[in-house]
Amino acid sequence: MIGYISDNLLLPILDFFYGLVPSYGLAIVALTVVIRLALFPLSAGSIRSARRMRIAQPVMQQRQAEIKAKYANNPQKQQEELGSLMKEFGSPLSGCLPLLVQMPILFALFATLRGSPFADVPYPINLKVLPAEEIAAVESKPFNSASHSIFITETDHVPVIASLEGGTRLGVGETAQVQLHTKEGASFTSLLGTVEHGDSFTPSWVVTKGENVVKVDDQGRITALAPGDATVEARIPGLAARSGFLFIKALGQVGFYTDGAINWDIAILVGAFGATLFVSQLLSGMGMPPNPQQATANKITPVMITAMFLFFPLPAGVLLYMVVANVFQGVQTWLLSREALPENLQAILDKQLAQQTVTANASGPGGRLPFEPKSKK
Repeated sequence: MIGYISDNLLLPILDFFYGLVPSYGLAIVALTVVIRLALFPLSAGSIRSARRMRIAQPVMQQRQAEIKAKYANNPQKQQEELGSLMKEFGSPLSGCLPLLVQMPILFALFATLRGSPFADVPYPINLKVLPAEEIAAVESKPFNSASHSIFITETDHVPVIASLEGGTRLGVGETAQVQLHTKEGASFTSLLGTVEHGDSFTPSWVVTKGENVVKVDDQGRITALAPGDATVEARIPGLAARSGFLFIKALGQVGFYTDGAINWDIAILVGAFGATLFVSQLLSGMGMPPNPQQATANKITPVMITAMFLFFPLPAGVLLYMVVANVFQGVQTWLLSREALPENLQAILDKQLAQQTVTANASGPGGRLPFEPKSKK
């Protein structure tokens, strides 16, 4: 499903925007905004549900405890009362469904930005090499990799598959030719001959595991050397992987620290992601009574996620999408936080805010309660 959404929805939108403004960076920004606008009703439902549950949760927990205690010996009545409570305030799980519905699209968008044209596309092939006397007893099954859309011009892309006709099990001394081709069977090499600068998309071949088990030449011919497991990888260059945008040196660049140098464009994107995530979380608490646990989580979560991207690096194009998506999410959260609440929830919120004011006033200067003795300096 993810590949279908990417090929038939996201890439055509990308082509459209690149046709309007020939910039892959702007195309990423436009694609992100379009997808976020399309998902607005679903994400808005999740934001509304989280806001309402944050207000209603203390009351719901108290009422649930009262119902369970009152009808402890009458399970049927207990379930009826709990059901009525859910109808009154809504289910805490109601905000999860919109998130689940939009996940395939978001995964497809993520996969699109990690592939061609924004990054080099790898085709890993896991191989098993057996002794020559054992391979005769093995039934061969053709191998076909997952399909990836490869851009061969700014607006033309084709699905490309890596295949091994004899399968991924080889005998020592055998050779096998990896074929890169379209779903219709046309070889990738023949496609490159029809476009200008086609040689810039020539695949590179490398053994990423088991260099003593197999070897591969620059045409994709594998030779089995010794028994064992191995992985051969073909990598097709991404058309825009080395294209820059604003302060970004290359949209396909990966890693905060490479070859002994700091990539400051990646550092800025990672920092911007953390900052926009933090602001978005602050906006989600606007007009709400303070929640110390939530406040702590709002501070720690952006730091943890941001640090994760330093150790599990993403291409610059993906980070650009994530920053733009966070900005859009923050604006959406701010707008929805200004919506009127249902009367029952507004009454609860007013009571919570009034209690907060009373507590703050009672604490006096420096948070000291009236009956507490003054500290001696």
